[in-house]
Amino acid sequence: MIIPFLMMFLISLSGEESIFTNYKNINLSFCAYKNVFHSIPVAKYFLNSTIVALFTTLGQVIVSALAGYGFARLEFKGKEILFFIIILTMMVPPQVNIVPLFYLMSKLGWINTYQALIVPGIFGGFGVFFMRQYFMNFEKELDDASKLDGCNVFQTFFKIALPCAAPAIATLSIFTFVTTWNSFMWPLIVTNTENMRTLAVGLTIFKSSFREVTLWGELMACSCICSIPVIAVFLIGKKYLINNPMDGAIKG
Repeated sequence: MIIPFLMMFLISLSGEESIFTNYKNINLSFCAYKNVFHSIPVAKYFLNSTIVALFTTLGQVIVSALAGYGFARLEFKGKEILFFIIILTMMVPPQVNIVPLFYLMSKLGWINTYQALIVPGIFGGFGVFFMRQYFMNFEKELDDASKLDGCNVFQTFFKIALPCAAPAIATLSIFTFVTTWNSFMWPLIVTNTENMRTLAVGLTIFKSSFREVTLWGELMACSCICSIPVIAVFLIGKKYLINNPMDGAIKG
């Protein structure tokens, strides 16, 4: 699993003339990284991807936690039917929603804006289902104890349920961030200027801009830059992926 990443990094440090030669004779340099920043606005692409991934992750965690808690701990009319409809949305291929979603963004005047890149990703059936399953493992005594202490529904959620749900929130955040950062199809469709492109779209356009010779060193350098945040997020949150996200629900 590590070898492809090492090869990508090694190629990015190699001169174009030595990439396909014996690796013992390769002269390592950072020229490819320098050339990439001169060829395309990598910094702008990186900033766009960071903004979109962070705000999408934050929004989805907030919406999913609130909705998941409501479906798991509250009783209201039509709860089962509404939750069933949300589950059904998970069975629809995302490609099916592209045309109506693009039409909606066009009507709202959000084409080629951060709103179009962020808002659709905030709402997802998986996040609601994931948080609901987590909150359902809470003992009913937690709700009873909070009521005895005079807490209302929102106080119980923010002071008791949310702190206990830290492992699930971290896990959902990692999944959402990685998925949003690597998203290609929707950013490609909803943006039409270089100023709004994300790093995944910019990398593909940079690759397709080659005419006669493929600049593998610069292409791998751009790929390395694109991989850094995903690897960093995984290394920071890997303990939440390895451990059971249901552990510790009652420790609060």
